[in-house]
Amino acid sequence: MTFTEVAEKYCGDVVSGVIPAGNLVKLACARHKWDRERENDPGFAYRYDEKKAERRCKFSEKLPHVKGKWAGKKLKLSPHQVFIRCAVWGWVRKKDGKRRFNIVYIEIPRKNGKSVDAADAGLYMLALDGEKGAEVYSGATSEKQALEVFRPAWQMANALPALREKFGISLSGNPKNPTCIYILSDMSRFEPLIGKPGEGSSPHFAIIDEYHEHKTAEQYDAMETGMGAREQPLMFVITTAGTDTSSPCYDMHGRAVKVLDGTVEDESFFAIIYGIDPEDDYRDFEVWKKANPNYNVSVDADYLQRKHRETLTNVSKQNINLCKHLNQWMNAGVAWMNMTKWAACEDKSLRLEDFRGATCYAALDLASKIDICALMLVFEMERGFAAFGKYYLPEETVKLAGNEHYDKWVKEGFITETPGARTDFLYIEEDLKAIHAVHPIQELAYDPREASYLINNVMGWLGVEQCIEINQGPALMSEPMKELEARIYDQKLWHNGDPVLAWMMGNVIKKQGRNSGPIKSYYPTKQKNEFKIDGAVAMIMAISRAMLKTDTTSIYESRGVLTFGTGG
Repeated sequence: MTFTEVAEKYCGDVVSGVIPAGNLVKLACARHKWDRERENDPGFAYRYDEKKAERRCKFSEKLPHVKGKWAGKKLKLSPHQVFIRCAVWGWVRKKDGKRRFNIVYIEIPRKNGKSVDAADAGLYMLALDGEKGAEVYSGATSEKQALEVFRPAWQMANALPALREKFGISLSGNPKNPTCIYILSDMSRFEPLIGKPGEGSSPHFAIIDEYHEHKTAEQYDAMETGMGAREQPLMFVITTAGTDTSSPCYDMHGRAVKVLDGTVEDESFFAIIYGIDPEDDYRDFEVWKKANPNYNVSVDADYLQRKHRETLTNVSKQNINLCKHLNQWMNAGVAWMNMTKWAACEDKSLRLEDFRGATCYAALDLASKIDICALMLVFEMERGFAAFGKYYLPEETVKLAGNEHYDKWVKEGFITETPGARTDFLYIEEDLKAIHAVHPIQELAYDPREASYLINNVMGWLGVEQCIEINQGPALMSEPMKELEARIYDQKLWHNGDPVLAWMMGNVIKKQGRNSGPIKSYYPTKQKNEFKIDGAVAMIMAISRAMLKTDTTSIYESRGVLTFGTGG
């Protein structure tokens, strides 16, 4: 079979279910199949160049493995690796034959050959892509990570004298400390990069490895900006899922999902995301195969089964394994909320204005005046509860270095920015009045810290009886936490996809109360100060009031599990 035939068969087998794969992989394969079907349509601007696809794959299989049990043996591409290479390098523009895709986003769990794929791509783009004076960079946040891709590329070239002779490739450094791969005849070079490229750099191919570790998009943006002088540059982002949903990588993940599901049209963006689906149960080992396309090849079957058992038996390892081996985004190392389940409760059709006249259960977590304040609104509906969030920050906090995610959310309308260095609580009170006029506030729960002045004002027009003080310890937070978690798992609480709330829900760590008895009690906390949880805390408080007023039977009771908070 030709490589193109292997790629076509892989796509067909994925879409038909012969090969287990998540929905986002199915969408990537379906996109390729659909594009092949409309290739001859005059209105479609791209065609598939089989020769370029074959050349790309043949190059890979001439390269050697440089470590592990296959060291010294030639690479043998798995079907998913063939598909990615054929799609990225095979699709070209009809008008000039230049490459169709200029951004590639590959999200894939550990041990699936990610670093080798990137190293191989770097060598190809240096020597065989036809770009004179090519600049190829392996970018990362640390030297160690940058070398994870660059060192295998250097070692591959070092092991192939025929390759070096044919393309005039020279190497600087040594196998332990490689520094550059270059072609002296036209000064093309491939080198590792930490931070931004220097002024005047003009990348032809930029590898961003483990993008989830990048706190900002600074390196990515600098690479992309420098590509303007190249005819067919390529950004190659390859990563596992991460633990920070405010990161630029998570933004790109979201963009990739929208391109794959057709929400956003971007013909220059190739994306494939390996992982499990929201409805999958991670306790079933079969779904682990969906997320790991190199299962029993580079991902040893016994190794993955050990990780599966560890996930079921060791709570402290659960979320890191779900993140790195099932590709689920998880904020914090021992997070409370399963964010795949949270995502499954998203309903973008929800609008606050659709609940006009409906009883509202509200909660405030005011934190400090220099930090984020959260107001959550919860409404009862036939299929459970609907939740909406509002957030407030002083402008000086928004402008601080490292708070680029806040600035983005302000611009998108998810956060209200108040003037000065301290949050102006007047903004919150005015919003509460406006909400109450349209959605009668049955109760407003609040933490007494930071709240006395605002709450005294609110009591004047809402009523003392409607303002409920809730301390954020296990005695009052444990049962609502359990209830909220159960409702998320049962899809009985819905949200509109608010990214601020998603970030905060993912940041929550469930901490056990010190004096818990046989029946454990918990309260929400966070791993680091920068991982804010205010919206999640306010949500728990709002749910605590809503479930008391609207439900006589909790989800836990209906499941035959009734628990009581023990304090602590």
